[in-house]
Amino acid sequence: MRAILTVIWRLLAFVGKELVETLRRPGAILSLILGPFLIMAIFGAGFNGIRRELETIVVVPTSDQLPTEASDYQELAGPALHIADVVQDRAEAEARLRAGEVDVVVVAPEDPEGAFRAGKRSTIEIVVDEVDPVAENYATILGSTLANAVNQRIIERAVEEGEGYALAAAQAQASAIPADVVSAPTEARLMNLAPQAPTVTSFFGPAVLALILQHLAVTLVSMSLVRERSSGVMELFRISPVTASEVLTGKVLAFGLLGFVVAGLTMVLLVNVLGVPSIADTGSLALVFGLLLLASLGLGLLIAVVSDSERQAVQLALLTLLASVFFSGFVLSIDQFTPPVRALAYALPVTHGIRLLQDLMLRGTTNNLWEFGALVAIAAVTLVAAWALLRRNMRTA
Repeated sequence: MRAILTVIWRLLAFVGKELVETLRRPGAILSLILGPFLIMAIFGAGFNGIRRELETIVVVPTSDQLPTEASDYQELAGPALHIADVVQDRAEAEARLRAGEVDVVVVAPEDPEGAFRAGKRSTIEIVVDEVDPVAENYATILGSTLANAVNQRIIERAVEEGEGYALAAAQAQASAIPADVVSAPTEARLMNLAPQAPTVTSFFGPAVLALILQHLAVTLVSMSLVRERSSGVMELFRISPVTASEVLTGKVLAFGLLGFVVAGLTMVLLVNVLGVPSIADTGSLALVFGLLLLASLGLGLLIAVVSDSERQAVQLALLTLLASVFFSGFVLSIDQFTPPVRALAYALPVTHGIRLLQDLMLRGTTNNLWEFGALVAIAAVTLVAAWALLRRNMRTA
């Protein structure tokens, strides 16, 4: 009986020790409870689920059959497409599409009325430049909706001018119009200019790589610095000639090298095992990896200097991962969030890493050069803040 009571007493002692140790660190409790709740609250308040209007150029042939004013096509396009311009040069429109100025190019048929009279269906081409399979399907749906609107307009016009069409049909006895052409004079056909056909694996592969690199850098460097603070190594740094900048530079170089190794191995697996295409040059990929790791390491060091224990550092790293999954564009497009939440998303290194890796690996180039500057800015702010806080801590006796 005494042995059982002794075991129970020891267990209660361990329980009490853990509870007291946890209660002594209120920051860990607050981050554990309030962190996920705050992320979900921001997500619920900031996600509206509304896609932005797709900027669209309409290409019309050189003829007097079709209108040339954007307002005429806007009525047919509906609220999902914004008709930015109406041009006659298809090459010009596709060049603007590749440059990222617009999202969709709609190419009108050459002679829709003549094709209808001849009993043939006209084709409305919907041209996009997308590596996202969801965006490609969305453009297909919009194209079909536009074709249906055009069909309705043609049928209405045929009813209004029924006598003229009947007379023309009687004079051209051989051109009997099939019923399917009468019911749907036009059809939509999608053309994707992207170098790689969009698939789920090819699109999300680079996103997973960016997420892995950020989480790896944030977790490892934050745990390393917090462990040194809690083990007493930082006390030795205070009485030694080692400076805060040297400590941070050493950690950035060490974990940056480790991150490059992980990035290289993951790229090999993505390309050779999962079949994710990559047409980017090595230099561009190395630059993105370097800036993404530098910004992520800066974020991890900042987490380390504001954490009071390893437990809190792990919690903050996991909250960063959770926020990255929700807000970085990994699953949901950033355009579907309100502007304040969008600003929060752009403060995460992985947001820019995902877009740059997807563009470089699947297109070979990117129109979003500002994303490089954003990674540099995130790295500069977080590293300077971490250096200032660590320098103050090392001077504190």
